Amino acid sequence: MMRRLRRSDFHYNIVGRSRQWFIVSGVIVLISLASLFARGINAGLEFRGGSAFRVQASSTRVTVGEVRSAVQRAGVNEPTVQKVGSRGFQVETQHLTPTEQDKVATAIAKVAEVKRNDVDVEDVGPKWGKQITNKAIRALIIFLVVVTLYMSVRLEPKMAGAAFVALIHDLVITAGIYSLTGFEVTPSTIIALLTVLGYSLYDTVVIFDRVKERSQNLSASANITYTEAANQSVNHVLMRSLNTSITGLLPVGSLLFVGSFLLGAQTLRELALALFIGLTTGTYSSIFLATPLVAVWKEREERWQKLRARISARGGGAPAAAPPARVVTAQPAPAPVPGATMEARDVITPPPSRVATAQSSGQQAPGSVGGASSRTRKRKKRKRKKR
Repeated sequence: MMRRLRRSDFHYNIVGRSRQWFIVSGVIVLISLASLFARGINAGLEFRGGSAFRVQASSTRVTVGEVRSAVQRAGVNEPTVQKVGSRGFQVETQHLTPTEQDKVATAIAKVAEVKRNDVDVEDVGPKWGKQITNKAIRALIIFLVVVTLYMSVRLEPKMAGAAFVALIHDLVITAGIYSLTGFEVTPSTIIALLTVLGYSLYDTVVIFDRVKERSQNLSASANITYTEAANQSVNHVLMRSLNTSITGLLPVGSLLFVGSFLLGAQTLRELALALFIGLTTGTYSSIFLATPLVAVWKEREERWQKLRARISARGGGAPAAAPPARVVTAQPAPAPVPGATMEARDVITPPPSRVATAQSSGQQAPGSVGGASSRTRKRKKRKRKKR
């Protein structure tokens, strides 16, 4: 199978199984929406506002539980404590006053066995977080509108609509995965999402451009429908899409699993996680959602309905049977009549096949009746001279 994929000789009925892909996407989207309404999103400090404390402990013996207990003794009920690297810690709390911030920083420095000045304190107001949220939503809406208009002009309105549905599909699934796993959503996550949407759009445009080129060549006498033409187009660019996705997922996966989880780089995790999820969902939606959706919508147009009806009337596009060959049956030669003269017996009758060939071509076949009459007259003249 991999050899056929490398040669782009892989013919899988992707578009023909659109109902199957729609069911899979619908189930995943419903699960994501249910999680978003039930659990919500773990918004980062930049969006919800609050106070953040960062420190490098003096040794690796300090645990997350010890830091959390120290912050709770300082008067914070539900702090968020994360370990960064081998000795680093990041603590996030609700918005605190300067006095409360100093008290918490002192408690963290004590358990980490460092000085008070070694604890970095950052305070983000709720208004700033709200502004960031509004700007992110505004940027997303502008992006979707511009993309839809561009694709409507460059390709077709229905293709633009299918691409828009695929983008919303990717956004909902990515947000649902963040909600289910509880990963924090930060400005780096929003940047990664916008990057992923651009990549997903690129993959969709490549497939749609191939579909449009293939469908434009279909005439009224074509032997394939729009759905079959779209399926051929997807198979032609399938290996290209997979190669592009794998090439993009390899470095992103390295950032996520090696740089983030193994080395503890929190900033890399916020960026790489959204990229990894978005690249995967974007590849799936471009191949298994956007293209089948366009085929379903286009098959409702009168032109493609008539083409499908013609193909069905021709028995699925089979070529018409050739007319039966003309069969010439050879007639047996007549038996000689007793007492007949030599002249009559010497008449040579040409084979039926040669006579038919001569008649059809308008020429006199050799050994025809005309030639036999000439020889008969010559024999009669010789007999008269002998007499």
